[in-house]
Formats: sequence, C-alpha cells, structure tokens
Amino acid sequence: MKDEKKLKRIGNKSIILLGVIIISCLILFLSQNLKINTEEKNIVIEKNVENLNFSYSTTILIPAVDSSGEGIVTNLTVYLIPGSGRTLVDINQLLFWIDTQQSIQTAKHVAEKIVGLDLRNFDIVYSIENINASIVGGPSAGAALTIATIAAIQGKEIKKDVSITGTINPDGTIGPVGGIIPKANALKNAGIKIFLVPAGQGTQVNYVPYEECEKVGRFTFCRITYRKEVVNVGKSVGIEIVEVNNIKEALKYFGL
Repeated sequence: MKDEKKLKRIGNKSIILLGVIIISCLILFLSQNLKINTEEKNIVIEKNVENLNFSYSTTILIPAVDSSGEGIVTNLTVYLIPGSGRTLVDINQLLFWIDTQQSIQTAKHVAEKIVGLDLRNFDIVYSIENINASIVGGPSAGAALTIATIAAIQGKEIKKDVSITGTINPDGTIGPVGGIIPKANALKNAGIKIFLVPAGQGTQVNYVPYEECEKVGRFTFCRITYRKEVVNVGKSVGIEIVEVNNIKEALKYFGL
C-alpha cells in the first residue's frame, strides 16, 4: 500500500513537471514568434520610409488677417507618418471651416501629383498653432498647405525666410486672396524676407478720398472725389514681393 502511494506521488509530480515544461516551451515559442513578426513589420516600415526619403515634419510660417484687419503669422506643420492614407487635422480650439477642409484635400492632391507618389500607405497630419478662431478660415492658406505637404513628402526643409499666400486650385494654379498689405507687414515683422503672392497682387489699387472745394460768393461748395492710387506692396512695406502663377513656380523660392 505504501509503495502504491509513493508511486502515485511520483507520478503526479512527473505529470506536473511535464506540464510546466510544455507550458514554458509554448510561452517561449509564442514570444519568439511575436518578436519576429514585430521586427519584420518594423523593418518593412523603416525600409519604405528610408527608400522614399520621407521626413516626419515640415513647418512653414503662414500669414493671415484677424477680425480687426490686422495681419498675424502662425506656424503650419505637416507630419507624414506610416498609416492608411488618412488626412488628419490637429487644430486646437480653432473653427475648422468647410472651405479650409477643401483646401487641405486639394493641397494633398496637388502635392501627390507634383511629387509623383501615391500616399495610400501614409497618413498626413496638418497642425496649426492654437490661435483665435476668427483668424484662420477660408482657402487663403491653400498654397502654403501645398508647399509644406510637398516638402514633407520629399523629406526636405524649406527656407525659413520665405512665405506665401494664395488659394490652391486642383491644377496647381494659385488664386487671389485679400489682405496682402497687412499680411506683408506681419511677415516683415516676423523676419520673412520674400513674400510670394498670387499673380497681379504685388500691387494694390486704392481709391483715396479727396475733397475739392469751390467758393462762390459767400458760400463754399465742397465735394468728395476718389483718386486711384496704385501701391507697390513691396516698396510700401519694405519686403520683397514675388508674384507666382502656380505651385511649381513657387517651389524654387523655398529651396524645393
């Protein structure tokens, strides 16, 4: 009887030991397999990024006009990361208008076309500084969005003393915007040397009121007339203004 109990205890211990060995081997196998799969995945991503020369981010200084008509500048950063072709936006406490969304989509489309790459395996993140909601809206940053996207795709830094304003069209042409003079003033104060503007907007036409008076007898009759005044923005503000028709013309000024 004692021998049977002894054999039974030995058998139970053997079964437990065998179970521990099997479980340990299984855990080791799964951990090694998971490690291999993870390493292979990381290698593929890093290899794609390296081959396509993608950078993680590019920043450009963009001008805008606030609700009181004053020019301001803010940083726009474009990040390119491995993903699934999504377009993401990081604009804290900022009213994200529908036409701004359209500008971002158009900018991405034009950038892909110019660079000649399909970004379906990458996500693009657009980030604008946290500023008052009344400042940035509409399509006026379209050209800047396109320039920054191209730079991010190419993995290049843009020149920091150059800025641009203008809408972006699907064919890559740059359309007119308002507030050129206050934008130019703000950029000059921020240290920008060259300001690219849409074709025809290097000069501004103003109609200045002028009072003309004529005395007839005891009475003086006055009337207000308006004189056309053409202002050269560059000379007026003290910044170099360059007119550009499309994105391809603008690229060289940013070193792209």
